Amino acid sequence: MSERIEADYLIETAYPLAEAAAAMAGEQSSGTFVPVPGETPELKARSAAQVVALEDLGPVDAPSLPGGGRSDGPHRRARVTLSWPLANLGPSLPNLLATVAGNLFELKQFSGLKLLALRLPHAFADAYPGPAFGIEGTRRLSGVAQGPLIGTIIKPSVGFTAEETADLTRTLCEGGIDFIKDDELQSDGPTCPFDERVRAVMAVIDRHADKTGKKVMYAFNLTGELDEMRRRHDLVAELGGTCVMASLHSVGLVGMAALRRHAALPIHAHRNGWGIYDRHPMLGVSYVAWQVLWRLIGCDHLHVNGIANKFCEADDSVIASARACLTPLYADKPYIAMPVFSSGQTAAQPPATYAALGSADLIYAAGGGIVAHPHGVAAGVASLREAWEAAMSGTPLEEYARTRPALAAAIGVSR
Repeated sequence: MSERIEADYLIETAYPLAEAAAAMAGEQSSGTFVPVPGETPELKARSAAQVVALEDLGPVDAPSLPGGGRSDGPHRRARVTLSWPLANLGPSLPNLLATVAGNLFELKQFSGLKLLALRLPHAFADAYPGPAFGIEGTRRLSGVAQGPLIGTIIKPSVGFTAEETADLTRTLCEGGIDFIKDDELQSDGPTCPFDERVRAVMAVIDRHADKTGKKVMYAFNLTGELDEMRRRHDLVAELGGTCVMASLHSVGLVGMAALRRHAALPIHAHRNGWGIYDRHPMLGVSYVAWQVLWRLIGCDHLHVNGIANKFCEADDSVIASARACLTPLYADKPYIAMPVFSSGQTAAQPPATYAALGSADLIYAAGGGIVAHPHGVAAGVASLREAWEAAMSGTPLEEYARTRPALAAAIGVSR
């Protein structure tokens, strides 16, 4: 890869396409709204962003967003690729974000603008460590050598005390779960303080490990101020925990980078708040571009939603997100993150998920899909595991369920 940064965008504008693309390039590099004396041809040759590609995608009936600044011509969409010299900013992710996703969203030339993809020089891999554990380390710590990690979320999301959380953890461990996570809404509330929760839960996990040899991975939500996160991480590590969790949108690039530098445990990265970036098809940042930042920083697990989810995201988008997490960033530093499927997941979705993704290197987290199983938690866990066995063996789900009561009950098949 060259020493230039490249970004692909989807744009919508009533301005001539070349003029609009040039406005993007100027605003995000050496230019401004009027010529300035210091912007010499030599400086522009050295530092100006370049429009590398511009593909006209045709007209649209009406502008997607208000405030486009011009209404006397038809609005058109296009795919644009911009390129910047690395020397403008160096391998700095906070400054990269200001460059590729800064003021351009507010430019009056546009009634729609979305960042679709990023390609970064190897200097970013030299500057950022990437995941410390990823798929291999997660499998080693969880004891799950193949297939997905079957996981769940503590539900209800908030309201439990530390002891009630530990009681549910005990039930889940006895039911054969591989992975448990705090809900993103539960971190250090007065009814369930972080320290108390970690001590109570780890006592349960350790007793279960002593009895069975299986140590369940629990992702404790340590989201908070930097010093709080470091201290919380150290408590989890001291008590033998094997995972911590942080909310990306809340912590930000700098907070997550600081946590990664400090951490000796896998980092489970939750994307809550993601809809701000991606829900509108003509505004924001695609997950395919966004996940590059977090993998470089070093997140080991990244949420990608799930097939037939409870939110608004289409299945194709979910699979594209998961594939992106599993696609190497660089030949020598792949920085693979384990995708986490969640959001309304049950025993019904594994066949479609596996068929679309072609991989079981993932965490499959179901809340209601486990704890609301009609035969109890153990049957809920078993039903998910059996659904994935069917998917990976190519056996139709209903056929596989005929000899497996837990799966049959989960998907409503008569035996």
